[in-house]
Amino acid sequence: MIDNFLRPAVTGGGRAADALRLLGTLGVPVALMLYGLTDAAIVAFTLPGLMLPRFLGMRPWADCAVSVTLLVAAWSNVYDLYTQVWWWDLVVHFVCAGALAAVTYLLLAHRGIVSAPSAPGFSAVGAVVVTAGVGLALGALWEMIEWFGYAYLTEEIFVTPGDTIGDMAAGGLGAVGAGVLLAYRPQLLMPTALPTSASSESTSSR
Repeated sequence: MIDNFLRPAVTGGGRAADALRLLGTLGVPVALMLYGLTDAAIVAFTLPGLMLPRFLGMRPWADCAVSVTLLVAAWSNVYDLYTQVWWWDLVVHFVCAGALAAVTYLLLAHRGIVSAPSAPGFSAVGAVVVTAGVGLALGALWEMIEWFGYAYLTEEIFVTPGDTIGDMAAGGLGAVGAGVLLAYRPQLLMPTALPTSASSESTSSR
């Protein structure tokens, strides 16, 4: 995974993905200076998600898609689009939960926790179930963070029971879609076979 992260980008897509990572990193101090600590923290939440696709060696288009999704999600909060456009929140939760669920599944596969696509013992149904569960868990975590921010930081954060359930439902559906993609079209996300990477890492650690 570290080799993937340190490997220089050799394609236009790879360079674009790295540019998005740089943009996301620079966005934290910009948000702090222009909008305040709360918005800077929201932008900072994207940083792990921006870095993981590089560690995992995801295809450039998938890397870019994850990065754009996270940046749009964060800056939509900064510019208050979630309350100005009633359906925007659901769309972002659908896409963002799906992207993060797929990345998390690939991370678990790299660590040998779940079966990688095309590996012995891999189950398409299992991949969908695990990815959906991950998406729902991440959605629940985000809603708890929103509630904490509303209760203890600022009342500007929009939190209602209906909004919470709707967001989690949209995110769960997005995660199911990501699971189907992982199960039946994993080559669209990963340029190399995960089982080989995972087994080589475990061998080197012995």
